[in-house]
Amino acid sequence: MEEIIVNAEGTSGDIKYPKSLRFPAKLISYLFHPLFIPTYIFLWLSWRFSFEFGGITEQAMFFRKVSVFWMTAFFPAFSVFLLWRLKFIDSIFLKSSKERIAPYVITMIFYWWMWYLSRSFTDQPIVLKFFYLGIFIATIFGLTINNFMKISMHGMGVGGALACVLLICFSYHTIIPLDIAVATIVTGSVCTSRLLLGDHETVEIYYGLFIGVLSQLIAFTIVM
Repeated sequence: MEEIIVNAEGTSGDIKYPKSLRFPAKLISYLFHPLFIPTYIFLWLSWRFSFEFGGITEQAMFFRKVSVFWMTAFFPAFSVFLLWRLKFIDSIFLKSSKERIAPYVITMIFYWWMWYLSRSFTDQPIVLKFFYLGIFIATIFGLTINNFMKISMHGMGVGGALACVLLICFSYHTIIPLDIAVATIVTGSVCTSRLLLGDHETVEIYYGLFIGVLSQLIAFTIVM
């Protein structure tokens, strides 16, 4: 089997991985990009705990889902695209820590706005408030740590999502083994994919996971 050599910056040596793993690793990284995580969590919550959205009409619910995607995924991604086209950054893939500064700030603003709006929502579950606050806190941590290392945004995203699923189950005094298992598998798959692609050192993945989980725990403590 043909192999590729991944040499992540700062690692002690070259690690050989089968070339066939590169495509699925990229696919997983794209599907579970950190900007998509808020939309996935909202969709999961509206499906699994639909009774919490009983006061919203079907049409209004559709637009609510679209608005979450636009505010937490489309607009931040489009902002990065504009930064790239205007030559403020060299790549939309944000290869270096320096290129990540402006996108962090932009995403932080949108996440703060989602949390600010969620405080006045009366037709949505309160757990969304701590989730939005958590992803906002994560961007603050991410921007700060970015000065010292290229912390994994994917790690923060899936770490926060896994913590959110567990905390939501805790809030409703229930255990959903399948959902928790899926969230855990996705978390492991995404982190493994980032290592296979050589985009991060192991420590950067661990820090990302830790910050994602910690941010949700802090937000849960504040809101709940």
